[in-house]
Amino acid sequence: MNTPKRNILFLLIFLLLFAGSSIYLFKDKINRLFFEPNVPSAGGSVSFEEGASVKDNKPIEIIAENLKIPWEIAFLPDKDVLVTERPGTILRVGTDRKIYHIEGVESSGERGLMGLVLHPNFEQNKLIYLYFTTDTNGTLRNKIERYRLEKDNLYDKTVIIDNIPGSIYHDGGRIEFGPDGMLYITTGDAGQPHLAQNKNSLAGKILRIEDDGSIPEDNPYKNAVWTYGHRNSQGLVWDNQGRLWATEHGRSGAQSGLDELNLIEKGKNYGWPTIQGDETRTEMETPVINSGPNYTWAPADIEFINGSLFFSGLRGEALYEAKINDLVTPERISSAPEIKIHFLKEFGRLRATRLSPDGYLYITTSNTDGRGEPKSGDDKLIRIDPEIFANR
Repeated sequence: MNTPKRNILFLLIFLLLFAGSSIYLFKDKINRLFFEPNVPSAGGSVSFEEGASVKDNKPIEIIAENLKIPWEIAFLPDKDVLVTERPGTILRVGTDRKIYHIEGVESSGERGLMGLVLHPNFEQNKLIYLYFTTDTNGTLRNKIERYRLEKDNLYDKTVIIDNIPGSIYHDGGRIEFGPDGMLYITTGDAGQPHLAQNKNSLAGKILRIEDDGSIPEDNPYKNAVWTYGHRNSQGLVWDNQGRLWATEHGRSGAQSGLDELNLIEKGKNYGWPTIQGDETRTEMETPVINSGPNYTWAPADIEFINGSLFFSGLRGEALYEAKINDLVTPERISSAPEIKIHFLKEFGRLRATRLSPDGYLYITTSNTDGRGEPKSGDDKLIRIDPEIFANR
């Protein structure tokens, strides 16, 4: 090959390598610019309506700033607030700020210190539960540890459940005590979709265990599995009729969308990776509602307030509201709920969504997680008066 042709070939190879590396480095921004609609439009079984905004001049207060990828919120009896930070710390926000360091946390990508919940009898036993990722001899695993929070320190570390498959992506992480006193846990498929359909694997599941980690006698498969076929659920809440709801991340990348809101029932199969969106199959559950193929919620935490489910959106950069009480019976769903969108792109990516004992809604931003565009003071813990959502 003569020199001019060789130079042209080298130039083309260089340009292809440069373009490929640029796409990889800026893939999240490219997704936001080209594959995520700026203004939501109806898709699948979803209809959208504009909701509350910070311009509504209702009480919205920043409680804490400069947090490190906050993930979960819990409220102590003395009104202090605990916030997990994914790198492996718990921030206590109150009269004085204190940081608790958790040993063994492996944090990068989506993994790290995630879920936090107080024992239902916390005022008597002072027990808290943490869900996080660890690295054991080069293998990523998720686990739950229990601690006693007393005299402003953590004591009596106890492993409650471990060997939950982990990965840089799809680690689940939400933990909640149900009305039955059991501990419910969301796990991701750890980047191995087939594990979600394996009832003997802890990946891609909602788990249910006793507060000491033992298996309840009425679990459907005589192990920790309560439901299966989940891709990456990150929100759990019970409504005022005792029904369990879960948010779930749909497909990723350029073909994102099909995020889910599911009504969770004992022993059922929620379809991943066999069905998505509005698809159906015998003995698999189709979600109550999904975001459609053209819009992405990337749903995280969820709360129930006055007949509506409020869930936070990461890539969607909004707080979503689905009014359910008039649409769902204990037997089945009569129709898909309408979705209202609050604070669209006003705070950026939203993660935790928690209703405090005194009736305020607390949310956290997640703009420092490598996928957002941090603003001054990010990440933030924000308190909102739920009256802002009334009569809309």
